[in-house]
Amino acid sequence: MTIRRPSAARTARLLAATAVLAGLLAGTAAPALAAAPGRAARAVVRAEAPATVTVTGHGRASAAPDLAILSVGVEASRPTAKEAMAAQNTAAEALLAVLHKQGIADRDIRTDSLSLSPVYTQNAQGENKVTGYQAGQSFSVKIRDIDRTGQVIGAVNDTTGDAGRVNGVVFDVVDPSALRVKAREAAYKDAYEKAAQHARLSGHELGRLVSLSEGESVRPGPGATPGIAADEPSVPLAPGEIEEQVTVSAVFELV
Repeated sequence: MTIRRPSAARTARLLAATAVLAGLLAGTAAPALAAAPGRAARAVVRAEAPATVTVTGHGRASAAPDLAILSVGVEASRPTAKEAMAAQNTAAEALLAVLHKQGIADRDIRTDSLSLSPVYTQNAQGENKVTGYQAGQSFSVKIRDIDRTGQVIGAVNDTTGDAGRVNGVVFDVVDPSALRVKAREAAYKDAYEKAAQHARLSGHELGRLVSLSEGESVRPGPGATPGIAADEPSVPLAPGEIEEQVTVSAVFELV
């Protein structure tokens, strides 16, 4: 067998070709490696969230009331439960009759409570004994002509006498949605103006609205009159105004 070894010239040519190929590969890999950090930096910049500002806006709206809600009732005490209920029924019928006479519709009269309870008296030995029963019924009455509220109260007192009870009166609006709309508009305007001011103070411009949420609408407790003596023929009242309050929370981008 004869083994031929490559000539020196051929070996030199192979080594030169290998060197050239290695140089080409190194030249193409270097730019790719150099560009990789730049692409990563750009990706990090894109991932950063924009600056935002979170504000709370408050809005109020008020209007004159157009509804009075009267709380009235009757009570009667008698030796027996049957007698107490009978006396209460008579007084309640008289109360309902005078309300109807004052022009109050059935739909505006609602029974809120009905009660019958024993009356206890403590004897000389310190023992509690049942000495009678007390029966009562209370009604919620809507008066849609609020200028007649005092007149209705006086008529109730005059008719029911000692059995009558006037627990109070509150004023309201029949449809509070219109007030709520106005209060909501005021709340959003307040939130927007606050956010715009924060943007100016921080050297930004106000961007798009990111989120908006509304809290529960609040209505401050309406005014009420306390219990009224039965000998009052008419009661002067001051309805005042009804106020609706709305709170919103808003998030805006800063650009």
